[in-house]
Amino acid sequence: MAKSVQKIQLSASRDIPFNKLVLAQSNVRKIKAGVSIEELAEDIARRTLLQSITVRPVLDDGGAETSMFEIPAGGRRYRALELLVKQKRLSRTALVPCVVRLDGIAEEDSLAENVQRAPLHPLDQFRAFLTLREKGQSEEEIAAAFFVSVAVVKQRLRLAAVSPRLLDIYAEDGMTLDQLMAFAVTLDHERQEEVLCRYRHNTSYAE
Repeated sequence: MAKSVQKIQLSASRDIPFNKLVLAQSNVRKIKAGVSIEELAEDIARRTLLQSITVRPVLDDGGAETSMFEIPAGGRRYRALELLVKQKRLSRTALVPCVVRLDGIAEEDSLAENVQRAPLHPLDQFRAFLTLREKGQSEEEIAAAFFVSVAVVKQRLRLAAVSPRLLDIYAEDGMTLDQLMAFAVTLDHERQEEVLCRYRHNTSYAE
């Protein structure tokens, strides 16, 4: 007889008022990294919260749930929301989308959320900027939305316009970002591919 497969049960989600949330000491992120809290707050103000916050019920001395929830994973999002509340741009009772965890270890929740997060490949960013530009956003608007300089946006758009053949090689780690930038000196795809073939030929001959 075939053994039955145990079905996975996902953690419940619910909207919890901001003033019922507190930071947990179990959050493993202690060192600042990535965009600032101020930048994240502005991003939330622009797009609202795009990712739920993981919480656990705060228990009293008898082990019963109180009305409060602590945050082991999502502290930066909480601090950004807190800043918006302090600026009176968000109500203290605003409902925050949360995933409520009951099992396991709080520190594990925090570590898993940060370790399992896959960074965006630079090429995906280049192409995303290009898509926004094609949909009518100016370079200035893109820069303001993602907290980078206009010069960075211009550079990313130029890199996205490199020959698709070279972009495929870059995507497969066949060349570095610096090498790709060197090819972007000209936007003539035939010229770029010609230089690539010559470079590979010379490299092969030298070996």
